[in-house]
Amino acid sequence: MRILERLPRENGRDYALRTIKDNIVTMRLAPGCQISENELATEMGLSRTPVREALLELSKVKIVEIYPQRKSIVSLIDYDLVEESRFMRNLLECAVVQEACKMCTPWDLRRLEENVQLQAFYLDHYYPEDLLKLDKEFHGIIFDIARKSQIFALMQNIIIHYDRVRSIALASVKNQHIVEDHEQFIKIFSRGDTKAAERLMDEHLNRYKIDPAEIRAAYPQYFK
Repeated sequence: MRILERLPRENGRDYALRTIKDNIVTMRLAPGCQISENELATEMGLSRTPVREALLELSKVKIVEIYPQRKSIVSLIDYDLVEESRFMRNLLECAVVQEACKMCTPWDLRRLEENVQLQAFYLDHYYPEDLLKLDKEFHGIIFDIARKSQIFALMQNIIIHYDRVRSIALASVKNQHIVEDHEQFIKIFSRGDTKAAERLMDEHLNRYKIDPAEIRAAYPQYFK
């Protein structure tokens, strides 16, 4: 398991939640694997309580299954939940990107440009985990520009279903469109074209529709 650095003033529950989610998305905690509160707590340097709270939070969105007094496991991939999370993301982001396009400042454009420059580096050298992290940060900046950061934060638990399937796909396919689309967003924001921003976001998110049969064939042990 990858142990993330704890953020300043981050409480134990939030730190455990962030670390466990990261390992689920990156497949270090693979679908179907058993997880132990004691082992997770030891690795993260925490007591069992914040770890238990984090697992309970993840169980609410069906990414972890808890069997009291027995075990907890990372849920197998359920494509209905993957599609549901993709649908929610598409609906919200197509609306938010129009707001961000209208509100974007030169400083905001610089933030996006710096992110995309790093994306290009990680695409060239192909570090899919870093690329996925920067992709998430890019979309987070868009929500921040639109003053909808709380919505972005609330989305994170449910879209974990979609993100871990994207993680599988990115690990096997180098997708140039990720960076190209983000570069195009910056150009669209600079001219304030809200309709073009909405169209591109719809295309961008739907690029990640993944053939269930293909993924199932490659990783049959990960699916319900």
